[in-house]
Amino acid sequence: MASLIPGFEYDIFISYRQKDNKYDGWVTEFVDNLRKELEATFKEEISVYFDNNPHDGLLETHDVNESLKEKLKCLVFIPIFSRTYCDPKSFAWEHEFRAFIGEASKDRFGLKVKLPNGNVANRVLPVKIHDLDAEDVQLCESVLGGVLRGVEFIYKEAGVNRSLTPKDDERKNLNATIYRNQINKVALAIKEIILGMQTVPAPVVEEKNQNIEQTEKIINEGKRTVPGKRKILIAASIVAILFIAGILAWPKIFKRDTRIPITVVPFKNNSNDTTLDVLQIGIQLRLATSLSNSANLKVKQTELVTSYLQSKGLTSNASLTPSLAKIISKKLDVSVLVSGGIFQDGSVLKLIAELRNSKTGEVIKSFEINGELDEILHTSDSLSKMIMNYLLISKHGKTESPVILASWPPYTSSPDAYKYHLLGSEYYVKGNMQDAIYWFLESLKVDSNFYMPAYQLSATYFGRNQYDLSKDWVKKLYKKRDQLRPIDQLRVNFMHAKCYETDFEAIKYLTRITELDENSVVDLWLLGSNYSYTSQNKKAIEVLEKVLKICDEWDSKPYSGNYYALLLKLYHGEGQHKKEKRLYKRAEQDFPVLAGNIFYLQAVHSFAEKDITEANRYIDKYVSFLSNRSMTETNINLNLAYLYTEAGYLDKVESTYLRRNLFLEPDSPRWQNLLAYFLIDKERNIDEGLQILDNLLKIYPDNYTYLGNKGYGLYKKGKYKEALELMQKSWVIRREKAVYDYDAFQRLEAAKKAVADLK
Repeated sequence: MASLIPGFEYDIFISYRQKDNKYDGWVTEFVDNLRKELEATFKEEISVYFDNNPHDGLLETHDVNESLKEKLKCLVFIPIFSRTYCDPKSFAWEHEFRAFIGEASKDRFGLKVKLPNGNVANRVLPVKIHDLDAEDVQLCESVLGGVLRGVEFIYKEAGVNRSLTPKDDERKNLNATIYRNQINKVALAIKEIILGMQTVPAPVVEEKNQNIEQTEKIINEGKRTVPGKRKILIAASIVAILFIAGILAWPKIFKRDTRIPITVVPFKNNSNDTTLDVLQIGIQLRLATSLSNSANLKVKQTELVTSYLQSKGLTSNASLTPSLAKIISKKLDVSVLVSGGIFQDGSVLKLIAELRNSKTGEVIKSFEINGELDEILHTSDSLSKMIMNYLLISKHGKTESPVILASWPPYTSSPDAYKYHLLGSEYYVKGNMQDAIYWFLESLKVDSNFYMPAYQLSATYFGRNQYDLSKDWVKKLYKKRDQLRPIDQLRVNFMHAKCYETDFEAIKYLTRITELDENSVVDLWLLGSNYSYTSQNKKAIEVLEKVLKICDEWDSKPYSGNYYALLLKLYHGEGQHKKEKRLYKRAEQDFPVLAGNIFYLQAVHSFAEKDITEANRYIDKYVSFLSNRSMTETNINLNLAYLYTEAGYLDKVESTYLRRNLFLEPDSPRWQNLLAYFLIDKERNIDEGLQILDNLLKIYPDNYTYLGNKGYGLYKKGKYKEALELMQKSWVIRREKAVYDYDAFQRLEAAKKAVADLK
């Protein structure tokens, strides 16, 4: 039976230790009674996963990925906390409890959900059958990330601490609990959580105290916040580029510049309807985009404002104090800051916008406009015209000529379409591509002409190596690119270059974008990445260091540990070891949990410094990191093969990892190809590598990877004409089915040159 919510396998997953069910079948009886209570609580059928067979169920020797991957996709996870459950070595703890928390934290709801009554609940609903030792409680709370709560099924008398049963007398029970009542509490808690998930799909962020004095104190301190509590500076993807508004300007503060520098902060939701929270950023971006169409205004990065508020522990609904307005204005170097609020009167929404003086933070002018909920985003365009005209009349004594807007704007008039688009962006940032794609598609179902999610889908599919789907969306965008704003045209051209041209063309478009907005960290990150793809390492370092500088200025950090991983790799390759060491410390501070790539690079660095003990310590951490992500032995071996290759231990790579993988999975084309490439590339046994590839090509004659690798092997043996023929065939198929590959192209060019030299 499927879950009540599409995309999930079960509504409830029951996790327990077999030891707690052997004596009297307590867990089995609990589940049976809970099912009956759920039938009396829900109108719908509730699906419960419970493995009640100790011999045929999910045992500790079974393949965790195959057995649990789908089953753990549930709405509510119920661990039966006992003296034996809280054991990091146990299957239930590691592969059910911890695994669920890891997956739920990344799905479209998050680990914590807002309940219909406004409270927040964890999707992990503990059932306690014993009083736990203090160290077990601490262990549980460290994984849950909060105080251990739940429903207790504990019977206590003098010298007794056991699980509560239906037959127990509450008058003798020192806890005075009744079994049936506790079952009812569990069912009602489940109902609240599921109702919360059905009505509020977005992840919940715990609210901070918005006291004005406290806010000003936090802002004025200007210190780096505690690692783990700072929010990301900007979205971790190509998709976040679309949040960047236009480029324009004003002269009073900016000497020769005749344009008015302005920024827009999120509008505050002053209604009692939390579903309107999506409009806070929606109206902000809509106004910024609309204002950027004026040739006399320079709208600066709205996403930096939002990220700065988050980095200080402030929600988008925080009050904008004068001191906060002054700090934001100073950081962005703007003259005017636009803020505002959302108010509700029945079905009518009122938007009030305020223009603030950048020097004092005080309101200098207010504007008001009303509109129906379904049209409020469209109505906000009128608000932007009022703001624009006021600024231009104040400065120039007249309004400007009507601006010809892009016929295909990047925004939408549908609040639902915008909400789904924002959800997709959030999950992309978390690394949850599946849910990101789901919400982008949902957004387009509501408004098929919404440019942002269409672009984001192309970028997301590209990142997942689903090139056919990425190209499909790029084609749709590319045909209509002339209807877009100039900045969005450049972005579409960039994605088109990634799909159909080369990384060098992509770099040209990114360079033009960063010239327009030199402080856009997402564009700079992409530019640095593409420089590294094409072995322009010094340029890549220069650009990525600029990103780091901007992060420092905004008292924040890069969007993910991958930024540090790339820069560390570049530092190491270019011999900039002092910078490398300093960056390691910062990376560990900023990303203490997502440190897998960092452990990898630290091990390589330690090998380079001949510190084998330290290298092995980091390798142990790296293997533990991979194991905790339920990675298979063969994939762990592959990652270690890459690590030891960089460290120069080629014998170990071949015997311990690559040939080991082939032994474990002898029929796997993947491991055969990787071994063949290694033998050829490192010139350890080119003939054996070619023989492996010949066998693969008999089965897969048009596989461009195998064709290219065989051509590479023939090139290594000096058979240049045969090599060139295979490489050219490989390249044609690659360009049709995949995207540009710099290394493959370089090998093709080398073969062409070698053949030309023969003449």
